[in-house]
Amino acid sequence: MRASLSRLQQGIIRLGKEPPFRLLARPLIKALPSSARTKSLFDVFERPQYLYGVLHAADEALREGLSAISVIEFGVAAGNGLIALERAARLVESETGVRVTVYGFDRGSGLPQLTNDYRDHPDEWRPGDFPMDVTALKQRLATSTNLVIGDVKDTVTELLNEPSIDPVGFVSFDLDLYSSTKPALEVLRSAKRKTLSRVILYFDDVQLPVSHEFAGELLAIKEFNDETNDVKIDKLRTIGYGRPFHESWWLGNIYVAHDLAAIGKHCLQREADVTTFKL
Repeated sequence: MRASLSRLQQGIIRLGKEPPFRLLARPLIKALPSSARTKSLFDVFERPQYLYGVLHAADEALREGLSAISVIEFGVAAGNGLIALERAARLVESETGVRVTVYGFDRGSGLPQLTNDYRDHPDEWRPGDFPMDVTALKQRLATSTNLVIGDVKDTVTELLNEPSIDPVGFVSFDLDLYSSTKPALEVLRSAKRKTLSRVILYFDDVQLPVSHEFAGELLAIKEFNDETNDVKIDKLRTIGYGRPFHESWWLGNIYVAHDLAAIGKHCLQREADVTTFKL
């Protein structure tokens, strides 16, 4: 009881130190009609990382002269995140005019049987964690959303072989395990990849108490960069700039995949366009 009172008192003290602007901004934005950009700036969305990722993917598509993108959630579980991704996609579509197709990838039966391989954090996860009621979830999803059930090693290969997919612009990784995250990253580096030059990434498990770069998502990222020459994953270093709530926890989970080969091609194309204009 005493500890609970102490936490309450600390919360009241923090509120007393907050500028009125910060106390009032979010309730006002929730109560009034506001744009996707405003909702994103003030974290007024159930999964602000998703709205941020989809919005920035659409902006990148427009810079590259594209009118449609794909966004992906790896690790769907009960489906609340995928439904939030759907909602973010519709908001961004209405505001930017960029068509957004949503994909969700999951085993459908929860986490697989784990070994004692430290890379999969058996100290944190258990077999069967995060199961899905596939039938119930399909009833909740929009008909345009693609729910892909199966082992990610197989389903990502099928996606890469799909000729009609629009370029991937945002990906959420919430597969928990190193052994699942590593094959999912193929969507960003395969010779068959179809992505924007810069893909916004959200990694759900890089700031857990057990997280370290020798296991889990952080190890998968490190190995990706060690093994891949033309695509590199790095933190999105400017994400907190100009944000009223720059301390939001999810900002540290946002990364970006830079397709260095594609960026070089765009630079050459711009130089060619400038030369043509001068002529």
